[in-house]
Amino acid sequence: MRTPIARAAALGATTLLFVTGCGTGGGGTDEDGVSPADADLTVVTGVYPLEWLAQEIGGDGVAVVQLTEPGTEPHDLELTGRQIAEVSEADIAFYVQGLQPAVDEAVNQEAEGAALDVADIVELRPAAGADDHAEDEHAEDEHDHDHDHDHGHEEEDGGHAEDDGHDHGDLDPHFWLDVDLMKESAEALAQRMGEIDPEGADRYQEGAERVVGELSTIGDAYEDGLATCEHREVVVGHTAFTYLTEQYDLEQIGVSGVDPETEPSPAQIAAITDVVRERDITTIFTEPLMPAATADTIAAETGARVEVLDPLEGVTDRSPGDDYPSIMLGNLDALTAALSCE
Repeated sequence: MRTPIARAAALGATTLLFVTGCGTGGGGTDEDGVSPADADLTVVTGVYPLEWLAQEIGGDGVAVVQLTEPGTEPHDLELTGRQIAEVSEADIAFYVQGLQPAVDEAVNQEAEGAALDVADIVELRPAAGADDHAEDEHAEDEHDHDHDHDHGHEEEDGGHAEDDGHDHGDLDPHFWLDVDLMKESAEALAQRMGEIDPEGADRYQEGAERVVGELSTIGDAYEDGLATCEHREVVVGHTAFTYLTEQYDLEQIGVSGVDPETEPSPAQIAAITDVVRERDITTIFTEPLMPAATADTIAAETGARVEVLDPLEGVTDRSPGDDYPSIMLGNLDALTAALSCE
């Protein structure tokens, strides 16, 4: 007896025969890319940074199928029958287990042999939860913020699991904000591409070397830009920035946990508002794919300004750039301004 996802894949397979590139996202390739039918190999993924890696490493010979429509929240992805068929037909299913349950299910049932899970390549960090004080303890310990907020440190590993309510389990999938982990992923992807398409192996390796060089340049810019700052607290809507803040010795203060769908309680908002006041924090960060209402509320109470810090889950017209490198550098500009860095 077929599972529901297998039936959907079967229905989508016929449709797939008629699909051509239709813009980045939701199946097909980007407007300047190669179609799966004409490609040396096909990579399917559901989140933008992995799409960027595959395009940069694969070049003109690789079709990259992005499952998430531009401007939509990747955590909420539900796959159509056609998209499940695309997963099934791909040479490589490049994904992060725990980020998108629909992708996890499709890969497990339809493309296990093609799977390239970033969680098997790099060491993912424990997921950071929302502020521990926000629910109950804030009234009792209102000045004890330094050690009671969960800012993404590893020793907090077990304290958030029961109240996050997200699908990431105990690990944070947003690894791409750490350029060193992106380098590891690039090298692993190039190796897998070369195994599938030996004739293109040298080309894929050269692509990975270019990507690694570009990532190193971005990392150097972050090291220099964030070395000396008046502030080191980064107030964000949800704790998607653990890889970035821990890498550069910053303190992430999240209004809610790693799941952007989790609505912060009034107590959480009040707790963060007090932290902003007490520490003279000047900037509250929101995200391109999140409503700014909570950030606006805290800003109105404290006099802080609201700026965008992009977790790079997708590219939108609110992103501070139009691709991975430019968005990462746009984030660096936002951070250096907010933290008063020299």
